[in-house]
Amino acid sequence: MKPEDYDVEADVAWCPGCGNFPILRSLKMALAELDIPPEGLVLVSGIGQAGKLPQYLRCNYFNGLHGRSLPAAVAIKAVNPELTVIDVSGDGCMYGEGGNHFIHNIRRNPDITNIVHDNMVYGLTKGQASPTSQPGLKTPVQVHGVFEKPFNPLAVAISLGATFVARAFAGDVEKTRDILVEAIGHHGYSLVDIFQPCVTFNKVNTFQWFREHTYYTDHDASDRMLALEKSLEGYDSGKFPLGIIYHSEGGQSFEENLSVYRDDSEPLWKRRHDPDKLKALVESKRKL
Repeated sequence: MKPEDYDVEADVAWCPGCGNFPILRSLKMALAELDIPPEGLVLVSGIGQAGKLPQYLRCNYFNGLHGRSLPAAVAIKAVNPELTVIDVSGDGCMYGEGGNHFIHNIRRNPDITNIVHDNMVYGLTKGQASPTSQPGLKTPVQVHGVFEKPFNPLAVAISLGATFVARAFAGDVEKTRDILVEAIGHHGYSLVDIFQPCVTFNKVNTFQWFREHTYYTDHDASDRMLALEKSLEGYDSGKFPLGIIYHSEGGQSFEENLSVYRDDSEPLWKRRHDPDKLKALVESKRKL
């Protein structure tokens, strides 16, 4: 596969200079390196500028509701574990509206990759603060500046047992590609939070700001407590670490733990169903 194998003819609705463009490029490069065919790939998204990405990539995709992309992604993987399933969302959609799904699907450990475009603002709905906005950021809604502490997705993921947690920067296309290759190849749930400048509504957290406030870490990513310490950096002082923050064996995935696969590994979508059994089940519930 080559990156251009995933190209499609489409009018891109992102602003010129948007950080989503290099993320799309990095993802195409990663998919090509892993030799994943478009027909074996499913991208699932919610609502937002990040949620448009699947429409600009040749693959199967499903656009869900705001904050509700993970349930669809997990269901698709459960029905056909042979597919490569990637959830693409923004910081508002994933950590705000979708926060509950984010927390509990980490616990379930589905074999999917969760890519979050983190621009620290709501880019589609005209720039109000998001869960990851930095204190002091002034927006059309938070006119006196944000005062809440930002949500820390990496620390949450590590504490809940995620076995692959990473952070990338959209401005470094090749390094982001390398991180995505590792994440997509990981067995189990993997989170990649990508710092993605919003050139229209966030004039503080720019490409230059992210370069000045991040660094690439080379710590032992298999050390969970050290990884948790790393995930806290940048929120009170210092710089945010980039790279693979935590990585360990993925263990049993959500799909592998489902009872329907214990005695039969054939994907659910290939199995024949018996309508009489379904009718009998429905009738038995009506009698309760």
